Amino acid sequence: MKIPHNTLSRRSDILKLLEKQDNISVAALSRLFGVSEVSIRNDLSHLEHKGLLIRTRGGAIKKQPVNFDLSLNQRLKKYFKEKQRIGRKAVEFISEGDTIVMDSGSTTLQIARNLDRFKQIKLITNSLPIADAVADFEGVEVIIPGGVLRSEMRSLIGPMAERNLLNYNCDIAFLAVDGIDCDIGISTPVLYEATFSRAMIEISNKVIVVTDSSKFQKRSFVKITSLDKIDIIITDKGIPEQEKIKLEKMNIDLILV
Repeated sequence: MKIPHNTLSRRSDILKLLEKQDNISVAALSRLFGVSEVSIRNDLSHLEHKGLLIRTRGGAIKKQPVNFDLSLNQRLKKYFKEKQRIGRKAVEFISEGDTIVMDSGSTTLQIARNLDRFKQIKLITNSLPIADAVADFEGVEVIIPGGVLRSEMRSLIGPMAERNLLNYNCDIAFLAVDGIDCDIGISTPVLYEATFSRAMIEISNKVIVVTDSSKFQKRSFVKITSLDKIDIIITDKGIPEQEKIKLEKMNIDLILV
């Protein structure tokens, strides 16, 4: 690579490097470009502020945007065992008599499949697959708030769903997300999924995010909320170490399975 003669071209070449190798260290960049580590750190800070990379201890990693929407069947195949463990752990936070609300998602579906242990709970969901999964569980009363069908996820969304949801009070909201970034918050590619999730947060006493570790350090198209609205995050042990550190400083209860 040609050594750049100015800051702008150096920063451009740093981004090109990250496209090829996902991560790089400050020391390596300093040697490559023949400038001080202080200059490289300034470059990385500038690029992070622009939302073009993520700083790590000693370097940087590629920013991983999530602006596409997968179908439920596609989601079910990804990180399946991790989602099963997350689902089993999540039900431990539910007590008999609780009213819970779940959004559509392959991870929340795993929670639903473990609700057969309860004798009396209420479940509000906009997900038809979740409603179907618990249909034969005698102890689960299912409430579907209505709305417009989103075929990719077999979920009901839109203003009608949100208005109806606001009539209820819930003990726990379980949110599945497409992106989680400690600096920005949780996000999704779909506008009306985001507004439905915000309504879930508004009516619930406790908010629990359930997500596999691949969703960390990713930002999707629509922000749902910042992490100060989240009480608990349940994920697998693949979460990046720097994200664990940030969450600990934010006093968010992080559960690893």
